[in-house]
Amino acid sequence: MCGLGQTAPNPVLNMIRNFREEFEEHIKNRHCRAGVCADLFISPCQNACPAGVNVPGYLALIAAGRVRDAYNLVRKENPFPAVCGRVCTHPCESKCRRGQLDEPLSIADLKRYVADTMLKNEEPYMDLVFPKRGKSVAIIGAGPSGLTCGYYLARLGYDADVYESKPVAGGILTLGIPEYRLPKKVLQQEIKLIEQVGVKIHLNHEVGKDITFDQLRTGHDALYVATGTQFSHKIGIPGENLQGVYNGLQFLCDVNLGKKFPIGKKVAVIGGGNTAIDAARVAIRLGAEEVTILYRRLQEDMPADWREIRDAIDEGVQVIPLIAPVKFVGNDSVTAIECLRMELGEFDASGRRKPIAAPGSEFRIITDMVISAVSQYSDLPFIDKDEVELTRWGTFVTDRDTMMTNMKGVFAGGDVVRGSDVAITAIADGKKAASAIDKYLGGQGVLNTGEEIEIPGSSDEKEIIEHERFPMKFLDPNIRKNNFEEVCSGFHKLNAIAESMRCLRCDRRV
Repeated sequence: MCGLGQTAPNPVLNMIRNFREEFEEHIKNRHCRAGVCADLFISPCQNACPAGVNVPGYLALIAAGRVRDAYNLVRKENPFPAVCGRVCTHPCESKCRRGQLDEPLSIADLKRYVADTMLKNEEPYMDLVFPKRGKSVAIIGAGPSGLTCGYYLARLGYDADVYESKPVAGGILTLGIPEYRLPKKVLQQEIKLIEQVGVKIHLNHEVGKDITFDQLRTGHDALYVATGTQFSHKIGIPGENLQGVYNGLQFLCDVNLGKKFPIGKKVAVIGGGNTAIDAARVAIRLGAEEVTILYRRLQEDMPADWREIRDAIDEGVQVIPLIAPVKFVGNDSVTAIECLRMELGEFDASGRRKPIAAPGSEFRIITDMVISAVSQYSDLPFIDKDEVELTRWGTFVTDRDTMMTNMKGVFAGGDVVRGSDVAITAIADGKKAASAIDKYLGGQGVLNTGEEIEIPGSSDEKEIIEHERFPMKFLDPNIRKNNFEEVCSGFHKLNAIAESMRCLRCDRRV
């Protein structure tokens, strides 16, 4: 690697030129029409973003000091920039070509920077009125997918009514993510902006109880189901009904809703996803003396964000890999977990080695509270299962292109179709559903994302030097584990500009 400040070797520029030449060859060979590929030079990071956010564009605007324009450019494709800047799994960063030189750009963190800057100053808010079309759409679920769908439909002039069974909007963003990762104030600010375009959110309206599914179908021109996967699967081992055994998602929901319940001194969390990590870190903050995560594969195989895993360990959470629980022990309350040690066998369909129980490896872990966070599922009591086609996992079967179920005018998206997934894919489904519903109701399916924003150009001959990511500030682990204050304070303005200038601008043609 070159020393700091030295020019990078020519292969870096050649890498970008080769990518551009491949794109030009694609246009030539496939005879792409204007408005499809020929007018759009999609960078790898933008192509990897499920919502299609113009990543190099907003990074260039940050570098130019045009924060408002950067914010507006992100929000053209994603109405939750402050949320995604905090909780997105950032698949864009895994495709960043800068990573082949030193480190990928901090794309999600820069998205957060522009959103926080605008929300702090309350600059982007104005009353927006869109010409009405005289048609309405009902949306079940005020999570990221439902609210995104409503946002883009309202911008097209439709009356969008969102029905939410809980007393707060936001879905899993509000109920399933702890405040140290996503402050409620930030989320509510972005939901307020969605309401400002005309989306009406009806809280405490449980479909099937407070209003029927048939009433929604007959009272609106189309319907979008985005209820998510709001229930946790059980592990399916003896003792799961003992007092002190909780499911992960319900545990997080109860904490976020302010419910009080006893926290064990020795807490065991079962699972390796973000829900498991969040549950462990919340237990630490609620006063648990010892928190241990049990995972049946290796730590590097955990599907949770590696940064969240690192932060949990810094806060004192212990991770024990290659462990599988087989029984919860206790009379009325759980007192221990009977476990087996696992060994890695052949590779499975996910590309990971399948864990196999090691013979004679039984042992016990003493605990007085267990949080199971293995997976989630959907429950749709308001729909007659004989009328709608479901998969064997209980998720909707929809047309791949139109997102419509086998019920005419009823669309579905997000986790209720995909199974448990992440916020950015739910947002992407909400956008796609808005377009599909517009087509169904006689429109062109072209979303109203606002005015075009001029993006600064880039010289292909600029000097490129190696430089790692610019830092952000974090609360000390010994301080943050005692409260729910946000762990990361985000970018300072100067570091944000410097970080954005690391972008290689491989969206530009030669």
